[in-house]
Amino acid sequence: MSAAERGRVRVETGAKRVRVYLAGELVVDTTRPAFVWEKPYYPTYYLPVADFRAALVPIGEVRRSPSRGDGQVYDVKTSTGTAPGAALRYPESPLESLRDLVRLEWDAMDEWFEEDEPVYVHPRDPYSRIDALRSSRHIRVEIGGVEVANSHHPVILFETGLPARYYLPMTDVRMDLLRPTDLRTSCPYKGNAEYWSVVVGEDVHENLVWTYRTPVRESTPIAGLVAFYNEKVDTYVDGVLEERPRTPFS
Repeated sequence: MSAAERGRVRVETGAKRVRVYLAGELVVDTTRPAFVWEKPYYPTYYLPVADFRAALVPIGEVRRSPSRGDGQVYDVKTSTGTAPGAALRYPESPLESLRDLVRLEWDAMDEWFEEDEPVYVHPRDPYSRIDALRSSRHIRVEIGGVEVANSHHPVILFETGLPARYYLPMTDVRMDLLRPTDLRTSCPYKGNAEYWSVVVGEDVHENLVWTYRTPVRESTPIAGLVAFYNEKVDTYVDGVLEERPRTPFS
């Protein structure tokens, strides 16, 4: 394996205190987390094995990575709970910086904290930014030629790598056309979202609208406001129809 191939995985040391809990017990507490970009979109935490409080019990399984080498799989055990196969370590990795670190399956743990604040889905990328800015721009949203929102009081959310999102007061949205759904998603930068479908005539547009009722601190300006996938609706900004952006949500 060439150095160029191994270099596709980027590793950087973070400065935040990271704590992870399972079944109410502390699994790991470290001020030396590592960001590892296994994928280009967002990082994963790898945590020093020396900072683990829970037991890591090998299960004899190996997972091969072209860039990281042979990964040894472990159960994570506390006195009150077990997460089977939830830890991975590369003790002989060609990337020396990974050898004394452990990767935990995010969803197998109960809680993750950066400092004293909970974090969801994955670590916050130190190179991503959220700006939620109040605006007086005129935003209109149409679906199938029917106006479903009209507002002069948006909060525009600018998030690295995504199109601008227009968060609108519910009083400026045709809430009579919205039907709540069971979909719930989480975002490390915004928090937990709930969704509506939009009913226009006989057409149902599934999970097209969402809100963060109690967003994380960085995104508090969007609390209780609603946004539409501008990939899937007609959005007019100050009277001009925007081109629909192309994203994984298109």
